[in-house]
Amino acid sequence: MAQAKGKIIKKNSPVGGTKKMDKKTAIAKSAKSASQVKKAPRTVSSSSKAKVVEEEILMQPPRGMRDLLPGDQPYWNQLRRVLSRVSLDYGFQRIDTPAVEYANLFVRSIGKGTDIVDKEMYIFNTKGGDKVALRPELTAGIGRAYIQHGMTVLSKPVKLFSTGPVYRYDRPQEGRYREHFQANFDAFGEQDPILDAQLIQLAHRVVTSLGIKNIQFQINSIGCPKCRKEYQDLLTAYFESKKQKLCLNCKKRLEINPLRILDCKEDKCIQVAMTAPQSIDRLCGDCRVHFKSLLEYLDELDLPYVINPRLVRGLSYYTKTVFEIWSGDEEGKKHSLGGGGRYDYLIEELGGEHTPAIGFGLGMDRLVQEMKRVHAKMYIEPKPRVFLAQLGDLAKKKSLNVFAELQKNGILTAESFGRGALKSQLRVADKLGVEITLIIGQKEALDETVIVKDMVSGTQETVNHERLILAVRKILKNNVVVSHEGENA
Repeated sequence: MAQAKGKIIKKNSPVGGTKKMDKKTAIAKSAKSASQVKKAPRTVSSSSKAKVVEEEILMQPPRGMRDLLPGDQPYWNQLRRVLSRVSLDYGFQRIDTPAVEYANLFVRSIGKGTDIVDKEMYIFNTKGGDKVALRPELTAGIGRAYIQHGMTVLSKPVKLFSTGPVYRYDRPQEGRYREHFQANFDAFGEQDPILDAQLIQLAHRVVTSLGIKNIQFQINSIGCPKCRKEYQDLLTAYFESKKQKLCLNCKKRLEINPLRILDCKEDKCIQVAMTAPQSIDRLCGDCRVHFKSLLEYLDELDLPYVINPRLVRGLSYYTKTVFEIWSGDEEGKKHSLGGGGRYDYLIEELGGEHTPAIGFGLGMDRLVQEMKRVHAKMYIEPKPRVFLAQLGDLAKKKSLNVFAELQKNGILTAESFGRGALKSQLRVADKLGVEITLIIGQKEALDETVIVKDMVSGTQETVNHERLILAVRKILKNNVVVSHEGENA
């Protein structure tokens, strides 16, 4: 039996006729209509003569996730270009790891008692019974790959760079999403504090290259397992004496890892932490020398930093150096852009051999937000300088090869192959502001020629396919055009 066909008529849309509107009005109206559509229409099955209601679809991403539209891409493209260039300058190699890992990888590395493990991870069972998680951060997966693929035999330090989405079931707010993008720089196999300083310098280079100038690094040392035990005992005793003033979560943290209380965002816990013992006062000799050397390197580099004795970061694998990058606006508000630190025992904890390491992550969404705030330079894709028009079926077939040849020779060319009327295609060329329009009609298709029209001087000539590239390059070289060099730097 043939299925019944339905027709959907949008509310307030004209019936029996069309009303022309300009492009901006059409886009605005379309966006407004889309925002009002919350659920997809239900469908009706005629085969059983009974209404079958399908599950309704919300016309939006899940809460805390969003689309990155074409209008935002110039900022993202500039960020990607800067990250790629700086990573190469500092000797980092690209690595990409899965967005899904076994859940116990993150429980083992990040640690129980952390907000990420206890509250924010997306954990689920596969159909095969595996317990997996969407990655809440990149370092654990990179550490797993470092062990699995035998990178321990490589020349040290092994420097790895990665970008990708990470997922945390957190409360969505400005600049914070449940799916957000992170750039990671990780270096394995070197314990000298000069590497700590170099990575902080790298972070400074990335952020300032984006046009974000008013930044500050917050630095601390949380010691190694040797000296941290004494500090944790001292911290536990202090928080036990203030237990009644702590939030419910921090009372639980006190039993598992008192360091996590220093990372709590509750106002009353922040007040209690203000007078808590400081880790830098309890460092062992080696950790004290390491931290002192790092500060001397930062002073030599003249990087803006302050010591924050309550900074511990939210991940349990950190040792010794921890740091965060902050930017400030005109109103005095501070915005976190990223952070990192040493994790000298992470690889060993995951089953590898002892490998000192340091790394940091930058929130790409936050960086783009800051770029917009300071009106930073965007990467504008080069505009096509040539338009290829065609008229007739044979010309349309020939134009595909001509278009490919132009692209192969590095000549950025626009086209509108789906339009049949030449006048309609020329209107597109005019809107694009191209310098050359190439026209292939029925005669040109048969003769293997192309009409080359200089849109600046108004002159035109007919050339054969062999001379086309040379003729186009000659006109483009002679024409004076606006340079995109400043926008693309």
